[in-house]
Amino acid sequence: MWRKLEKSKGYFLKLLIGSVLLFGTIACDGTKGVVETSKVSEPSSGYPKNIIFMIGDGMGLTQVTAAIYSTKKKLNIESFPVIGFHKSHSYDNLKTDSAAGATAFACGVKTFNGAVGMTSDTVACKTILEEAETNGLATGMVVTAPITHATPAAFIAHQPLRVLFENIAADFMETEIDFFVGGGQRYFDYREFDDRDLVEELRKNNYVVGSHFNSELSSYKMNPDKNFAFFTANADPLPVTQGRTYLPYASKMAMNFLNLHSDKGFFLMVEGSQIDWAGHANEGKLLVSEMLDFDKAIGHALDFARADGETLVIVTADHETGGLAINEKSKMRRLKLAFTTNDHTSTLIPVFAYGPQAELFSGIYDNTEIYYKMMNAFQFVEALRAKGEASR
Repeated sequence: MWRKLEKSKGYFLKLLIGSVLLFGTIACDGTKGVVETSKVSEPSSGYPKNIIFMIGDGMGLTQVTAAIYSTKKKLNIESFPVIGFHKSHSYDNLKTDSAAGATAFACGVKTFNGAVGMTSDTVACKTILEEAETNGLATGMVVTAPITHATPAAFIAHQPLRVLFENIAADFMETEIDFFVGGGQRYFDYREFDDRDLVEELRKNNYVVGSHFNSELSSYKMNPDKNFAFFTANADPLPVTQGRTYLPYASKMAMNFLNLHSDKGFFLMVEGSQIDWAGHANEGKLLVSEMLDFDKAIGHALDFARADGETLVIVTADHETGGLAINEKSKMRRLKLAFTTNDHTSTLIPVFAYGPQAELFSGIYDNTEIYYKMMNAFQFVEALRAKGEASR
């Protein structure tokens, strides 16, 4: 891509290959046998105390563009100074699903579609959320899907199939996540395969547990000496167009709570889950509404990071959904949106970063590299060395 003259091709090809090797990622075309290298990096600036990792499920570049062109107001996602792209393919398929995509972020491994928190050999992999807990950081997740859905599950559960919702809920009992908000209460207290009441188990394990059945999220005053869980739906939360409002509020609540919960820092994963659902349904207006709601949560994260000075904010997606296009005759705020599929696609996915170590996220790399970049930013060097990924 840097060629100018025919006789210069060889030189620039060598330069290009050298640059790729220098920055530590070698990838194939999405089939078995991916070869990757990940090294402990030497940063040019300070390290973050906190990481807020935000996933717009199904959010490709066109989804971001559609949101930007659908409103007069400049969106928060336009403020990021560092932008990169990741390759989303799973272990043996050019098209990933949310389970494999999120496991790549959470564990730094390529796995097969449908697996959460497991390698391609069905071995449980320790996630960055679990590493954060081990290192004394506070941890949290806020999602607009069931909390047992594929993306959040990949950060806390270890199951070969993403649809094992009750097993995934039981895995929450194995890791002391400090704060979580999402749907899926039925998998905790109205279980089909055993008689466990996981909600009651959470309460016995020092959690304040709330539910949409009998309270509003805004009615809770945070006690940093206890953990917190809130269920926003028995199964799937409502779409934003039907009155769901909690994502921006819960995200801000999580940041403030986790900041008080541990003086060592925190890891928070926030998912705009239903961007993906709108893409599967080929509903353009709903997709834009979900994008704008997610952008409000991004705004809270950036506000927190700007005030705090020690927080890295990363925004990306696991994959693109719908093959979205902005068609001919579109105008500002009057877009002609069209879809090429009701499934996922394999296009490159944007990554936005702000804060200490944000520069790590520029360029083009595999989705697994996001895990290593976050681990490097957190200085979890011993954990990387144990995996054989540290250079020193």
